[in-house]
Amino acid sequence: MAIIVVILIILGCAVFQYLKGTIVQAFATIVVAISSCMAAFGFFENLAGLLIKRGDSGSMLALVPWAHSLSFLLIFIIVFAVLQTIVVQLTRKYPVDLGFLPERIGRVVLGIVLGVIVSGILMTFLAMAPLPYKYPYERFNPRSIKVDSPNKVFLNVDGFVTGLFSVVSNGSFSSQKSFACLRPSFLDQLYLNRLDSNVSLVSGITPAIEVPRDKAVWPASENLKTQVDELNSQGKFSRTPGKPTGNYQLMVVRVGIKRGAVINSKPKINAGTFTLSQLRLICKPRDYDGGLLEGKGRNVYPLGYLKTASQIETDSVIKIERNDFTGNSTTKDLDFIFAVPFGLQPVLVEFKLNNVMQIPTSAILKDAADAPPPAVLEQSSESDSRDQGTDTSVNQQDSAEESDQEQSPPQESSGGTPEQSRVERLTESITGVQLDEDQ
Repeated sequence: MAIIVVILIILGCAVFQYLKGTIVQAFATIVVAISSCMAAFGFFENLAGLLIKRGDSGSMLALVPWAHSLSFLLIFIIVFAVLQTIVVQLTRKYPVDLGFLPERIGRVVLGIVLGVIVSGILMTFLAMAPLPYKYPYERFNPRSIKVDSPNKVFLNVDGFVTGLFSVVSNGSFSSQKSFACLRPSFLDQLYLNRLDSNVSLVSGITPAIEVPRDKAVWPASENLKTQVDELNSQGKFSRTPGKPTGNYQLMVVRVGIKRGAVINSKPKINAGTFTLSQLRLICKPRDYDGGLLEGKGRNVYPLGYLKTASQIETDSVIKIERNDFTGNSTTKDLDFIFAVPFGLQPVLVEFKLNNVMQIPTSAILKDAADAPPPAVLEQSSESDSRDQGTDTSVNQQDSAEESDQEQSPPQESSGGTPEQSRVERLTESITGVQLDEDQ
């Protein structure tokens, strides 16, 4: 399906430019398309944050799951329409003809380039949308997720536009905030974020997560390492994007889910239900001496979380409910297990599409003996039933297919420190939502 759409768009742009345009107009339109693409990638998260904030209050709840995709497409269309209108007026007033042969060949070639950009924008828009994981194409096989070798659409058009913006944002237009750092392998993030169509893509309250300031990351114990090796040899991580490969260091990362994001949010945007693929570490080289948000990052996904002090749970869907918060606790802490490649260090935690939190360097422990008591989560019977239902539906889908052929920086406690201000500015710049200490 996706390959047909891409081919039709490319052919349509080539034919249109050949019949109706000139080589100068075609070139100018490509510049307009690239400029619109840069604007869409640069500002869609800010606009999406405003839509999510309004939606959480109930006025636009139905639009919230579509907030990022609609914001992205809307910005692209508006900027493209304005700039293209200017181009058309100028080229009509000052026509240029380069001759019969250059015009005929140039229009088609430039039309094809334009088609690649436009189809890439469309594929990226669809990847952000709350569609079943197979649409617009199945980037990963949910039965055996291989993050290092995703499926790609024809000509990798969506990879072209996202890669182009990553290069630009990491260059002279970075403004000390690189898209390649905040959103590495952006398409992978989008598709893995919606592997389960029953789980919300965003959280209604931002930030929905919290990272401890003092003890957030530490090496895993020998017992956990042995358990991971056993589970890996049994193929238990085949449906997990964080499956360990190559040389890695097993690490435990503590992430707190905020009570307000679970109790006060509507079901469509509740942060209490999420998948392992919706949580990820952003890691950078240990010896990197640039800014926090500069350079390139790498996604690392969890293998599972601690069900007991010595037992790893690998179920894909995690459900946190009201009774999981004890007393007046504002967060429910969970310890997640990550296989971090050697030479890399966690710098950010991202959750769903609209939460980014920084991991303070001082919170990364060197010795497992210094780790705090484990933060565990044992799913309720209701959650287990839901997970079993999810697994059953996936298995039924697998059987059908087989028979035919044989889906923001660490929050500080109140105190007004400079680091807190920097963290708040980062979260606001990414999500477009003001930090609220009472959430």
